[in-house]
Amino acid sequence: MTAVINQTMGKQEWLMLFLLSVLWGGSFFFVGIAVAELPPLTIVSLRLVLAALTLWLVMTLMGQRLPKSLSVWKTFLVMGLFNSAIPFSLIVWGQTHIASGLASVLNATTPLFTVIMAGVFLADERMSSRKVVSIVIGFIGVVILIGPSSLNGLGVNVYAQLAVLCAAASYGISGVYGRRFKKMNIPPLATATGQLITSSLVLLPISILVERPDQLMFPSASVWISVIALAVFSTALAYILYFRLLSSSGITNLSMVTFLIPITAILLGVVVLDEVLTLEHLIGMVFIVVSLLGIDGRLLGKKYKKK
Repeated sequence: MTAVINQTMGKQEWLMLFLLSVLWGGSFFFVGIAVAELPPLTIVSLRLVLAALTLWLVMTLMGQRLPKSLSVWKTFLVMGLFNSAIPFSLIVWGQTHIASGLASVLNATTPLFTVIMAGVFLADERMSSRKVVSIVIGFIGVVILIGPSSLNGLGVNVYAQLAVLCAAASYGISGVYGRRFKKMNIPPLATATGQLITSSLVLLPISILVERPDQLMFPSASVWISVIALAVFSTALAYILYFRLLSSSGITNLSMVTFLIPITAILLGVVVLDEVLTLEHLIGMVFIVVSLLGIDGRLLGKKYKKK
């Protein structure tokens, strides 16, 4: 039986969701710097290995140990492939061929794939018209927020666009699959560490064979800083929050973080870079907020929250 989750998020869950959007939103920025000097698989491998080492060190300092069961590690491997190795590689490769704005819009299809997957496989996260309408509203909000011009490249570099869409689908699969860790009584920190270790072990040798990073020029300091930030903040810390939210709020609510990412990116630009907040930004944010509350069930009253 699938572990029951809370469909309506509390203040703590909303705070974690917002923080997760900041951490994952930063990954597009860090990757944008790194791809100038490093090939895609090398970036992803460094990201995974450094993140795995970071979480393993945290677990060691906290006196925690990883599970020893072979069946658990097989589960870590599947989760690592669909939640890290595959989508990270597809998105980074996609970003080398299409603009980051279009990549963000395509990545925002993650909730749609998630609702479909969850509706088929999870008894407590069935698909509903409320969820589908809310996701469509949120997607429209993302397009308005980033700017309709971000769709100008749609249809060009089709393979790169399909790669980002496949990454979004992979996230949907991993979220549904990852619900089993709560039932297995594996804490979020151990789950995040285990899936990063397994995905690192799979992708590192592939990147070495395919891209021969030993023959590349040594990256600049800015690239190393970006890769380290990508690993520590946008991966290690982000996955701790991800698995905590997955166990408490479910994959459908969690997938909505892809709608929040453009909001946090724009707000950070306004606060840090003195960028201008436009009317289009505000309209897009309203659409996304309505979408989030629709998925959460708050807009339609208590009788819908248990559905």
